[in-house]
Amino acid sequence: MTATAPALGLSLLGGDPDHAALIADGTRIDYAELAERVTRRRDELGAVRRLVMVAAGNTVEPIVTYLAALEGGHPVLLVSGEEDDASRAHRTSLIARFDPDVVAHGGPSGWTLDERRPGSRHEFHPDLAVLSSTSGSTGSPKLVRLSVENVRSNAAAIAEYLRLTPSDRAATTLPPQYCYGLSVINSHLLTGASLLLTERSVADEEFWTRARAHAVTSFAGVPYTFELLEARGFDGADLPSLRYLTQAGGRMTPDAVRRFAHLGRERGFELFVMYGQTEATARMAYLPPDLALTHAGAIGRPIPGGAFRIDTVDGAESGELVYEGPNVMMGYAHGPEDFALGRTVTELRTGDVARLRTDGLYEIVGRMNRFVKVFGLRLDLDRVENLLAEEGIEVRAASADERLLLFATSERAAARARERAAALTGVPARVIGAYAVSEFPRTSSGKRDYAALVRFAAAHDHSTAAPRPTAPAAVTAETVRDLYAMLLGEPDAGIDDTFAGLGGDSLSYVEVSLRLEEMVGTLPRDWPTRTPRELAESASPPQPSVVNAEPDAAPAGAAAASVTGTSRRRLSWTRLETPVVLRAVAIFLIVATHADLLALKGGAHLLLAVAGYNLARFQLAPVAGTARLRRLGRSAAQLAVPAVLWIGAVALVTGQYSPTTVALVNNFVPSDGRWNEQWQFWFLEAMLWSFAGAAALFAVRRVERLERRAPFGFALVTLAVALAARFAIAGPTAEYVERYSAPVVLWLVALGWLVARADTTARRILVSAVTVAATFGFFGDPWREAIVAEGILALVWIRAIPLPRIAVPLVVTVAGASLFVYLTHWQVYPPFEESAPWLGTLLSFVVGVIAYRLYLSAGAGAAAGWARLRRATAPLSLRLRRA
Repeated sequence: MTATAPALGLSLLGGDPDHAALIADGTRIDYAELAERVTRRRDELGAVRRLVMVAAGNTVEPIVTYLAALEGGHPVLLVSGEEDDASRAHRTSLIARFDPDVVAHGGPSGWTLDERRPGSRHEFHPDLAVLSSTSGSTGSPKLVRLSVENVRSNAAAIAEYLRLTPSDRAATTLPPQYCYGLSVINSHLLTGASLLLTERSVADEEFWTRARAHAVTSFAGVPYTFELLEARGFDGADLPSLRYLTQAGGRMTPDAVRRFAHLGRERGFELFVMYGQTEATARMAYLPPDLALTHAGAIGRPIPGGAFRIDTVDGAESGELVYEGPNVMMGYAHGPEDFALGRTVTELRTGDVARLRTDGLYEIVGRMNRFVKVFGLRLDLDRVENLLAEEGIEVRAASADERLLLFATSERAAARARERAAALTGVPARVIGAYAVSEFPRTSSGKRDYAALVRFAAAHDHSTAAPRPTAPAAVTAETVRDLYAMLLGEPDAGIDDTFAGLGGDSLSYVEVSLRLEEMVGTLPRDWPTRTPRELAESASPPQPSVVNAEPDAAPAGAAAASVTGTSRRRLSWTRLETPVVLRAVAIFLIVATHADLLALKGGAHLLLAVAGYNLARFQLAPVAGTARLRRLGRSAAQLAVPAVLWIGAVALVTGQYSPTTVALVNNFVPSDGRWNEQWQFWFLEAMLWSFAGAAALFAVRRVERLERRAPFGFALVTLAVALAARFAIAGPTAEYVERYSAPVVLWLVALGWLVARADTTARRILVSAVTVAATFGFFGDPWREAIVAEGILALVWIRAIPLPRIAVPLVVTVAGASLFVYLTHWQVYPPFEESAPWLGTLLSFVVGVIAYRLYLSAGAGAAAGWARLRRATAPLSLRLRRA
């Protein structure tokens, strides 16, 4: 017989009977009614202790069932109630392994208790109350065994340091099967506070509508939640009743902590940064809100009733963090036979390396060493990294399929790492994989993400070992994520990342969009801001006959493609994003017109609108923190550096350009209003100062938050201001240099920005009308105005333009090299302007593309050299700091 467990469910209900306990879908359930429901559900579950699995969600029935199971002494296992493939597979795995007696879940007929047997075949320890799912460090399925005292003490400790009272009301922003989400429920019910039950994301406007209507005072978030808040432009004004925010579930960057702490100080709410693990029933430490601004990197101090120690070796400053307290789990359950076990652990070895700072706060600095078996040799992966670092090679080391995997930030470094690792460890080079990544990934908590690197290696090996299928396979969020990881060189890409959020730009999306269309079918216009999860859910695979995918590399021994098959692929059509095609067309019109091959003006002004479209789409994508400012700065540098280098070199050799032209500041010096060669780079000046102006604008946090809240309205106002400046300076029709003056042409950049924000048919119609009204009359040349207007209207209404696949490389190359073609063509076409304008045009593109390739190669070499310099000087700087 199983021993009787202490009742816990009703003792967690600490509120006044008439006070609201749960609010859900307009229904208010007070503490008296909640207690009645819990009692009835307890009776339904029966008097014999049974293992109750609850398919959880932030709705009334799962919470009632959870509390009823606790009240009846039934050990309860909370699992996700979501109906996605991963959640269903996880539930099936747990049912098979741990054999619950009752499975409580929702369905078409409502909430159901599926009794798999009348009693139980398990034996339970008297103290066992909750079983929480965790994979631990090995990935093997196991459950954390939590006692009645674990649950009660942790809820009480959290309530104490958060200073919870019955007047608090939390929104359930985290799922209850997640220990952090469950701790919110337990601590609020224990203190008689209220819960607004919602499964909506903080990115959903309905969440804020309900939160305001019910005067929510707090909600909890993981680091990704706070990224969503920043992407939305959260400033606290949405929720005047807000008293505090809590953050756990991974390390949030110190900068982000400081931003939210500062915002809270302005708006009157507090930020509690917390640290915990499922094995400690949720929380082990918290950072007091008054320290968040000045001590943002710390996890803080132990919760009430808990204590830390650091087990160091050989007098080191840091060591493994060990926690003791009444909330430390009873132990793990690897199978049903472990349910009867008593306490098998008295302290929690966290696996985190920490140090105690001089200010008395604890700080996590890393994870314990990692050991693997490769080719029969036991390797310490951290030691491998350190050995290679001593030789000036910075790598990340991982392992998969009994192979050593090494990752570096350049092909050359990866190859050298493979060679030296074989020599230093004795592992044969043939079982060492070496990979180049753009940067080393980190998890959302800021830790090194070795799992992402292993996924990246698998995707890379698969891509280079076999052809892509001509018929689309089943699409999952993971396959889209792996595509992003491989094509963007971002191994830390996750299924909730977006192309724009990963730093995709106006050229990298060309290849990504082509591959994505082969994978998921027709892409929505806003695909760069959709997550792999969302793209996979909307996938509608295209017909294989439309686009025949070329293999990345033929497999060994594969027969050569037939002539017929090759011809069919060459003649097949695909679609390129309209901005890319317009970019290539515009630069062709510019060069051909200047070289007197054609007389079709307007390409440069159209290119400004395309640049504004890409500016809004990529540099101003809704990403967290200061990423927008960094992207604007990087884009400005990518334009200014090659321009200043080229124009400066030409000025030194020929004396053709003045210092103001070299510095791209002609707009700031007096002019006689007549065209001359100093104005040849007006287009680059306009773009550069557009980036600078946008950066200055978004450096003001209030302005940036306003734009995040109303992106279309903000873009519309920006266009209105730019048009007002145009008419104030130039009047209805611009004359001569006015057409090229940055203040007069910035309306085109603003118009492109507005096009990117026009996300409904009504808005596109409005933008189309504005385009026609603003463009015609600007030059006093209807043909020129028509070219600009038609190009912008194509941007509004045509997402992608069909092209023969054979033409795609040419168009993409021309679009990519457009800046360098524009820079260099002034020195290339003049000798051929009268005798052979076609040759001058052709040579302008050849020289521009070559300059583009050389610049990219030089940039890659400089980046590698800078990385080597930093590694070489790091020990010296470290010694100086210590001195």
